[in-house]
Amino acid sequence: MTVVAVTVGVLLAVAVGLTLTRIIRGPSILDRAVATDVLLAVVVAAIATEAAYSRDATALPVLVVLAILGFVGSVSVARFAARRNVK
Repeated sequence: MTVVAVTVGVLLAVAVGLTLTRIIRGPSILDRAVATDVLLAVVVAAIATEAAYSRDATALPVLVVLAILGFVGSVSVARFAARRNVK
């Protein structure tokens, strides 16, 4: 079980590194917004992995709030981008 946890941790760390690279170097604001949404998804996956590994369900409300925050943020950016391209 420890090998799986370490492997998942390494993969999540690589995902965070690549996502931060896209946030920093993103050519447009939409690329940065999508990368921020992916970063939030990776954080949710990391919290869920830790909760599953420790068999502790107290992190579930945090996961729900983060998922709702990510959805609302994505919809807000999409509406802003759609309104901006209408002109």
